[in-house]
Amino acid sequence: MIEDQDFLPVSQEEMHERGWWWYDFLLVTGDAYVDHPSFGPAVIGRVLEADGFRVAVLAQPDWHSAADFAAFGRPRLGVLIGAGNLDSMVAHYTAAKKRRSEDFYSPGKKAGLRPDRATIVYSNRAREAFGADVPIIIGGLEASLRRFAHYDYWDDKVRRSILVDSGADMLVYGMAEYAEREIAKRLKKKIPVSEMRDIRGTAFLTHDASECAFDSVTLPSFADVCDSKRFYADATRIEYAEHDPVRGRALIQEHDGRYLIVNPPAMPLETKELDRVAELPYTKQYHPMYEPLGGVPAIEEVKFSVIHNRGCFGGCNFCALAFHQGRMVTSRSHESIIREVTALTKFPDFKGYINDVGGPSANFRHHSCKKQAKCGMCADRRCLAPTPCPNLDADHSDYLALLRKLRQIPGVKKVFVRSGIRYDYMLEDKNDDFFAELVKYHISGQLKVAPEHCIDGVLDYMGKPHIDVYEKFMDKYKKMNNRFSKEQYVVPYLMSSHPGSTLADAVALAEYLNKKGRQPEQVQDFYPTPGTVSTCMYYTGIDPMTMTSVYVAKTFHEKAMQRALLQWKRPDKRKLVIEALKEAGREDLIGYGPECLVRPDRPPRQKAPEKPKAPEKQPMTKKAGYAKGWAKPKPKKNTKPGSKKKGK
Repeated sequence: MIEDQDFLPVSQEEMHERGWWWYDFLLVTGDAYVDHPSFGPAVIGRVLEADGFRVAVLAQPDWHSAADFAAFGRPRLGVLIGAGNLDSMVAHYTAAKKRRSEDFYSPGKKAGLRPDRATIVYSNRAREAFGADVPIIIGGLEASLRRFAHYDYWDDKVRRSILVDSGADMLVYGMAEYAEREIAKRLKKKIPVSEMRDIRGTAFLTHDASECAFDSVTLPSFADVCDSKRFYADATRIEYAEHDPVRGRALIQEHDGRYLIVNPPAMPLETKELDRVAELPYTKQYHPMYEPLGGVPAIEEVKFSVIHNRGCFGGCNFCALAFHQGRMVTSRSHESIIREVTALTKFPDFKGYINDVGGPSANFRHHSCKKQAKCGMCADRRCLAPTPCPNLDADHSDYLALLRKLRQIPGVKKVFVRSGIRYDYMLEDKNDDFFAELVKYHISGQLKVAPEHCIDGVLDYMGKPHIDVYEKFMDKYKKMNNRFSKEQYVVPYLMSSHPGSTLADAVALAEYLNKKGRQPEQVQDFYPTPGTVSTCMYYTGIDPMTMTSVYVAKTFHEKAMQRALLQWKRPDKRKLVIEALKEAGREDLIGYGPECLVRPDRPPRQKAPEKPKAPEKQPMTKKAGYAKGWAKPKPKKNTKPGSKKKGK
């Protein structure tokens, strides 16, 4: 009998050790295999295992041939493919399109163990290994955010839906437990994938648009969004408006004679279901095969952390989370989280510290308003930005009660909150108890918040609250720290060159930071990743929510100047800062005053003028020199000075 905390098999040998001579699903991932609920492949594998399916894991296979895929033997029901916790292109490249030297989701941080566009490559290799009659289902973050025709920053063009390019049979988007379970059950009943048209949270291709099983909206076609940036922006607006599990409709987008049908999102898991998923028998470790290779660093930050919620109604335009998990927040029960933390205290390397009790936004525990369960999220209104909705239910009492219980668990010394805190939501809560106890008990020296910028117009394009809200929070935070005699700081996340941010805006942000006496540690240059509203702005120069034009910094040089302005004290940024200030017409900030960002360049040292040469003198003879007394004749040998020769 298999013990509760065995890893899923990662080879045919491990399957045989379990007594398996066949298996149901091959789960392929671009990450190393880490059996932890923060890793999507582990969650899907454990969910299917709990339903009685046999799942084998193929982590970071050699994609240069189909040999690693074929080595497992043919799966009975299908192949499930994902690129990992990150889009494979984000895992490989920086915002400046430079190749990364490390990969924290790979053993020993070794880069290059997954291919670019991993979902597409793995799908082709699986098809090569198993043929056309084995269903291939793609999912995970990469597939989820590329489910429609999308702008690809690395190719600098609009690409087709990843379902088209991968040749897979079906795409699953979002958190996927519901969809994957439903697909597995139907495959077990020998229902072909081609007949699965009514599963929420899935997408498929067909030659007949009437196969759509839901009320639908037709998007501009792939050809249209390639030809027209306004069509692309309009498609993005519709995609976001319909991404709602309560009122959302299916979306249809024509791709080269076939129709991509994206069904409405699955309903978020309820508390009991979230508890069940979180408490499946994960080992909370990376697979032992990675130990000689240096382990998998990505586990370190989450090993003694707890995820208590899902979804985010924050609505930041540069964040893809709402388009993946959704804006509707659900959370786990106190009892489930207490059981998980209690189990963590039994680990031999547990030191008494719970690193985080968080999620997408740590301080969200419930729907943002009472109407959501019945009506869904508002299609034309944000919950928090630019100003909070009057219907916002800002209440931290449940989260506070949870943290209080966790502090009392034997063996727990400290419980920290390290996920991002929505400070605008905190300020809307009229009860300060959570704020007070957060400062008193749950900050490990620094609190992470994300003001991002100081210019209101830029913040509007970001979907963030205005800077006066951040300043109000900071005033209150300082008072709370003084109240408890704490010396704790804030780590503000800032972003440069977001659509809407001009060079003048970047200068204004640098001035603001200088006046506040802050030199930011965390500066992120805007990264146009697939599926975000901000990426649509970057590509089209249009805000899809208003269909108005937006300024976009596109050249690497301008982006570098905007970032340099936020790091003006770094010596290696000096030349760029001076260039940016001159280009922005702000040479007044180059000088020696306290308001100046950099000192002026020193003028090159000038050589001292040469003294005029004295006229050449005629060489003087010894005799003349003696006469003038300038020189004395050398004494002769064997004579004392002043003595006379005998006989003279």
